[in-house]
Amino acid sequence: MKNFARFLMAIAFAVSFTALAQTAGGGELPAAPGSPPAATAPIVGSGSKVGTINIEQAIFASNEGQRDFEALSKKLEPKQNELKGQNDELESLKKQLNTQGDKLNEDARATLVKQIEQKQKSFDRQVQDAREDAQNQQNEIAQRILQKMAPVLMKYASDNGYGLILDTTNPWPQGPVIMAGPSFDLTKAIVDAYNAQSGVPAPAKPASASSRPAGSSRPAGTATKPSTTTPPK
Repeated sequence: MKNFARFLMAIAFAVSFTALAQTAGGGELPAAPGSPPAATAPIVGSGSKVGTINIEQAIFASNEGQRDFEALSKKLEPKQNELKGQNDELESLKKQLNTQGDKLNEDARATLVKQIEQKQKSFDRQVQDAREDAQNQQNEIAQRILQKMAPVLMKYASDNGYGLILDTTNPWPQGPVIMAGPSFDLTKAIVDAYNAQSGVPAPAKPASASSRPAGSSRPAGTATKPSTTTPPK
């Protein structure tokens, strides 16, 4: 249950990198949240250097991203707590069935089983709705930051002679890059440039920040789906 309170923030991050070139060139903006993501494609410039960027990591690591995703996490806390309470109630009923089921008469046991099944069905539906709502709100934040980060990336590429920049958000074979050394990675440089332009200060680190697992670049970790075990018949 340790990770349960964060499960709403476990998402399939849907940000289209192909829109960066269009945005910087005055064309169409990234697709609206909820629309099908476009296939990943390179940005081709006039320089001769090649670079990579983890656009998802850049969005989350920016000061603006950290601020807005943390605010969203706090906004979702009441729903998280509500669902945690429902999950705790379900686990209690299942434990009661497992420990006392053989002592109950047939009608009492059938009533308890039915109660568990109804509560489980309602809980699963609410979990799905809450996840979709959280994902939509995260994607809205990400798309907004992406629209403003695109010109920063394009200017950096132009000023530094980059003719090709590839997104490494998705590992191969889902993404286009099979292998790229750290010397090609422009993620930190773009985050720094974006932070300087946005004027958003770095968020204050909470007292518990040191306890966050190393390597975590997102405001919330991968969560474990609440138990959906079918009660014994």
